[in-house]
Amino acid sequence: MTDDIDLVAEIETLGEKLAQARASIGARFIGQDRVVELVLASLISGGHALLIGLPGLGKTRLVDTLGTVMGLEDNRVQFTPDLMPADILGSEVLETAADGTRSFRFIEGPVFCQLLMADEINRASPRTQSALLQAMQEKSVTVGGANRPLGRPFHVLATQNPIEQEGTYTLPEAQLDRFLVEINVPYPDRQTEKDILIATTGVSEAESVNVFTTEELMAAQTLVRRMPVGDAVVEAILDLVRAFRPEEPDAPQVVSDNVSWGPGPRAAQALMLTVRADALLKGRLAPSMEDVISMAKPVLSHRMALSFSARARGEDLGAIIDTVVEQVTRVEAAA
Repeated sequence: MTDDIDLVAEIETLGEKLAQARASIGARFIGQDRVVELVLASLISGGHALLIGLPGLGKTRLVDTLGTVMGLEDNRVQFTPDLMPADILGSEVLETAADGTRSFRFIEGPVFCQLLMADEINRASPRTQSALLQAMQEKSVTVGGANRPLGRPFHVLATQNPIEQEGTYTLPEAQLDRFLVEINVPYPDRQTEKDILIATTGVSEAESVNVFTTEELMAAQTLVRRMPVGDAVVEAILDLVRAFRPEEPDAPQVVSDNVSWGPGPRAAQALMLTVRADALLKGRLAPSMEDVISMAKPVLSHRMALSFSARARGEDLGAIIDTVVEQVTRVEAAA
C-alpha cells in the first residue's frame, strides 16, 4: 500500500513539473498545444519524434526551446543531399605528436549530444539517413571498429517538409519505425496567428526557462514505465495494432482493401508507452481508452502504407485509421 501511495505522489509531482514545462514552452511556441503535448509525450516516453509541417510553422523553434526547458544538450544538423555519414557521426583523423609518433584520434560528430535536431531529414541521401539507424535504436554508434555510447538520454527530433519532392529521399520503413510518434504541425488558427504576430514583432521576445534536469527527465522516463495499465487498455492496444495488418484473417475489410503493410510489434510498444504519457499530461494516474484513441494516429500513421490501388483511388490513410480505431474501441467498450 505504501508503494502505491508513493507512486501516486511521484506521478502527481511529475504532472506538476510537466505543466510548468508546457507553460515555459508555450512562451515561445505559441498556441500549438497538441503539438507540444505529443513532443513531451515522446520525450518522457524515451523516444524520438518526426515533425511534419510546412516551412515557417515553428518546428525548429520548438526543438530549440525543448533543449532549454528539458535541460538537454542539443545539436542541430541541417540535412542536405551532399551530407555524409561522417558529418553526423564523426571521424578518425591522423595526428602527429611532437615526438613524431602518429596516432588516430576520434573527433565526435553532432550526434554525440542528448537532443539532436535532424532538420529536413528527407533531404539527405539514404546512405546518410542510415547513419542514424543504430543511434536511434541502440543509443550508440560504431565508428572505426569501436562502439561509442551517445548521450543519456538521447532523442532525435526530425523535421520534414511534406510538399517539396525535388531533391528529397523518402525515409525507409526501418527508420520511420524508429520514430515513436509522427507529429503533424498545422497552420495556426486566426487568434493564435495574431498572438504570434504580436509576440514576435516587438523589441524583445519571451524566453523559456529551464524546468527539468537531465536526471529528472530520466527519472520521469522510468516513472512512465511504472504507471499501471489496465487489462482492457492492453487488449485494446493489441487489437488495434493487429487490426491494421492486412494479412490478419480478422482484419477489417477497409484495411484488407487499402493497406499494403501494417505496423509491427514496435507499434504496440510505442502505444503502451505513449498512452501512459498522454494520461500523465492530462492529469490522470493511469491511461484509459481515451488515451488509446488520442495516441493511435500519431503512433500508427507512419508505420503503415496504402496499397497502390488505394493511392490511385485517392484513399486517405488518416481517415482509414480513424474508422478502424472507432470500430475497435467500440467493440472493446461493449466488451
